[in-house]
Amino acid sequence: MNPFYRNMALWLVIAFVMVLLFNLFNQPKAVRQKILFSEFRTAVERGDMREVTIQGNNIYGKFNDGKEFKTYSLNDPDLVKDLMAKGVTIDVRPDEQSSWWMQLIISWLPMLLLIGVWIFFMRQVQIGGGKAMSFGKSRARLLTEQQQKVTFADVAGIDEAKEELEEIIDFLKDPKKFTSLGGRIPKGALVVGAPGTGKTLLARAIAGEAGVPFFSISGSDFVEMFVGVGAARVRDLFIQGKKHAPCIIFIDEIDAVGRHRGAGLGGGHDEREQTLNQLLVEMDGFESNEGVILIAATNRPDVLDPALLRPGRFDRRIVVPIPDIRGREGILRVHTRKTPLAEDVDLNIISRGTPGFCGADLANLVNEAALLAARIGKTSVAMADFEQAKDKVLMGSERKSMIISQDEKKITAFHEAGHTLIARLIPGTDPIHKVTIIPRGMSLGLTQQLPIDERHTYSRNYLTNNIAILLGGRVAEELVFHEMTTGAGNDLEKATDMARRMVCNWGMSENLGPLTFGKKEELIFLGREIAQHRDYSEDTAVRIDKEVTRIVTENYERVKKLISDNSDKLNRLAEALLERESLDTEDIEKILNGELLAPLNKTADV
Repeated sequence: MNPFYRNMALWLVIAFVMVLLFNLFNQPKAVRQKILFSEFRTAVERGDMREVTIQGNNIYGKFNDGKEFKTYSLNDPDLVKDLMAKGVTIDVRPDEQSSWWMQLIISWLPMLLLIGVWIFFMRQVQIGGGKAMSFGKSRARLLTEQQQKVTFADVAGIDEAKEELEEIIDFLKDPKKFTSLGGRIPKGALVVGAPGTGKTLLARAIAGEAGVPFFSISGSDFVEMFVGVGAARVRDLFIQGKKHAPCIIFIDEIDAVGRHRGAGLGGGHDEREQTLNQLLVEMDGFESNEGVILIAATNRPDVLDPALLRPGRFDRRIVVPIPDIRGREGILRVHTRKTPLAEDVDLNIISRGTPGFCGADLANLVNEAALLAARIGKTSVAMADFEQAKDKVLMGSERKSMIISQDEKKITAFHEAGHTLIARLIPGTDPIHKVTIIPRGMSLGLTQQLPIDERHTYSRNYLTNNIAILLGGRVAEELVFHEMTTGAGNDLEKATDMARRMVCNWGMSENLGPLTFGKKEELIFLGREIAQHRDYSEDTAVRIDKEVTRIVTENYERVKKLISDNSDKLNRLAEALLERESLDTEDIEKILNGELLAPLNKTADV
């Protein structure tokens, strides 16, 4: 049936119901004959009256023959006495001083309320999106051509992921190219990667490049407080997809509904499990969904149900890694397209100095640099702005207003000098990028190392060297001031944790051998690891503790000897820090080589 005629018929029915209700609430009253007061008095005297109602100056009543009348009278003191003498039934009511518009509102109020309720109800039904009568409707948004497009030109640093997704788009545009060789279109692709690596950006680029309808929805949009709503929304989502096939459906953060079944704390009959079961059926059940490709993104693939990950549902798992140095440079070029750069800006140097940064971190770095340059009235962003922004992102904002005593400042200077000296003396460690005693973030001082090359695995020698660097601050305090402070608390925690992981997780202990100890237990719906199961004996636990203690104490003694043998270099670094507050790589090299630093220009920041 044509929607126009269906809607017209619906409104005709509503109008008919409204008329019936109006007639119900507005029954016509009996017709009263209006007579003169003199005629009324004559009828009373003749005894033609049956009953009279007096309401203020208005008089209503019935004649003996049943006819009704009304009239108006001024104050007549003898009227009641004369009526009683003739045996007339008398009813006296208070006078109602209501205006005509009040009477109109009272008579029409029921009808107006009903009309308002009907209009509200119809609007709720038509709007949908979680309103009345539409809980089971999918909340997926269909991206249109008018919206701002993101293309693969806006995506950099993840070339392999782009290639796999471009192939899916090619399949949608020219399926015969692949089906002629017996291939079939993938039913789903799971995009996996750490937060900020560009998973959602990839999906937006697919929407901009595909040229087919693109539905976007979040995993949390399926589940509501009402039982069965999630499964109904999954069904409705795929019904919409079939109507617009070929199309792409993108589900962001699919781990909200795709977690392991049977892991809920409230038993197996869980609303999320119903939603997941419906999703499994829609992706690969008895009914085929040809032309509907599901792309999902998550940063927790470890908690997803195995049935969701098998071929036939998610045929491809596309990993979006942390970008390498070339990828970071490409991402920086994308984010600096609309940013005026000074001539001294070298994006390759910036990318080398930002190992471990994901796409979101680099976008934030460019934004911070632009804000810093705009704050001081620059027309372009210089290399110094990027360096300052990088320090802010990595180490936190400077807290120059924080009041620190001279003694605390001196302890902090020797503490950071200890870290710096050990990192410089031990070969194979990451070079020091910057050391400062200006309070940043939550720390009073900070020593920053930046690796030269990308690291994907770490050797035992590298890890023990890092433990030594962490202990350098405490050893310097102890040797210079013959005292221990709480400033090394975080360093000791990191060193102990690294030594324990070397023994328990990575099998790097010669005494305990290539074994792992401690099985992690995760409750899927309570988040990350909340307990660690001890799958070893008490005797092994004692040996683990001894081995962790040995690794840390051996490095402590090694660091103590290195600093004792190079106490003059430690003093020079600490004095330079007290004078300048911050030192970079070039300054540190000059100090350790016994060279003098250039005079401090105190008017440079004015």
